[in-house]
Parts: sequence; C-alpha cells; structure tokens
Amino acid sequence: MSRVIAPTDLAAAGPGPAVPQHVAIIMDGNGRWATARHLPRTAGHERGVEALRRTVEAAGDLGIRYLTVFSFSTENWRRPAAEVSTLFSLLKTYVQLDLARLKREGVRIRVIGERGGLPPDIASLVSMAEAETRDNARFNLTIAFNYGSRDEIARAASAFARDVADGKCSADIREADFARYLDTSGLPDPDLMVRTSGEYRISNFLLWQAAYAELVFLDVLWPDFGRAQLEEALRRYAERERRYGAVSPGAG
Repeated sequence: MSRVIAPTDLAAAGPGPAVPQHVAIIMDGNGRWATARHLPRTAGHERGVEALRRTVEAAGDLGIRYLTVFSFSTENWRRPAAEVSTLFSLLKTYVQLDLARLKREGVRIRVIGERGGLPPDIASLVSMAEAETRDNARFNLTIAFNYGSRDEIARAASAFARDVADGKCSADIREADFARYLDTSGLPDPDLMVRTSGEYRISNFLLWQAAYAELVFLDVLWPDFGRAQLEEALRRYAERERRYGAVSPGAG
C-alpha cells in the first residue's frame, strides 16, 4: 500500500520540479470497470464521479493549483443514447450536489468545450457554476465536456479569422496571441497529463496545450483512482527532467 505523502516528500523524488502546477487527467475505464463486475456501464460512470471527488480533494491537499479532467468528448456522441444521457445527468448531479461545497472551499469551476451542443438545462447550470465561483482562487477545476481539441483549435481559428476580417487584429499572429482564442485562455498549460486504464494515447485532449506536458499512463481504471494513484503519477513526474528542447545543465 502506498504511504501518504506530502509535497515536501515529492521534492526528494528526483531532479524535476516537486509538484506540477497544472495536472490534466483523461478519466478512462469506467465502462471496463463496470463490465468486469457484470454491471451496466452507467454504474461505472457513477463510480467515476466518486473518483473525481477523491481526486479533486487529493490534488488540493498535494499542492496542485489547476486540475483539468476529460469528462465527455465530442466523439462520445457515438456511444449509445442511454449512456450519453447518463453522462449528461452525472455532470448535472455533480454540479448540483457539489457546487456549494466547492464554492465554500475556494474552488473555481470552468467548463470547456462546445457549448452549442449542450441541452439548455446543462448549459444554464454550467454558466451558473462558473459565475458563482469566478472569484475563487485557491484551486481551479476545469471540466472538459463536449470537448475535442481539434474542434477547439478549429473554433479558435475561425474566431481569429473573423477578428482579422473585422480589422481587430493582424493576420501576423504569435503563439501566445492564438492561445487566447482557445477554450483554456487564462489557464497555464498542463505540466503533467495522466491517462488511466492502461491506454497509451491522449485521444484529442489538449493537443495544443500539452505540447510539453509530461505524460504518465497508469493501468488503474478510473473508478479505482484516488490519492494513492495521483501520488504515483506525481512521483513519476518528479523523476523527469523538463528541458523544453534545451539540454541538461552541465551536459557535454
């Protein structure tokens, strides 16, 4: 069993920075968790919400400032209608049950993705959660819902093109300028991206933002994820040396 660690323990784990400022997680494996237990896939998604609650609490305790989770992708519309309906209901339930506590604990909530595809009640709830937590700064929780990174970049490019056509900006744009058109405008890029379930891909998640993120893939299915697994990901991160294309200090 993994012992409970603190950020100061992670500082001794290796040459990299002790605790990442921003962690992004692809929450994968709900369906397989349920299937292995002869339960409907919806049961796996319900347990996945519990894992999210554990992870948000653990991330704050460990000194992480920003947590972004992949909840529902633009590709997930291909799943059975009943499962899609469950995922929407779970987002609604999570916000309704946890909003007051998250607001009280200083958590700021953002939801990124295509808002136009959301049912009106979900879109309204999302806007309310963002508005009510806008002034919070202790911890930042971003939920990617109806999100796909290629779609995000395409929408950003369209918005940029409109601004150029309207004379609001020059067509000669820098990376930092373009990043302001992305859904994650105002957020730091993720330092660490974690995927659960043993899959080795990032599945159209934060393609622009994760250009220099450290990637950690864990075999655990998302409903079984918690503090111990997050600590393991942080230990691996702390062993990395982040060079951003440069060379190690003192390297020959």
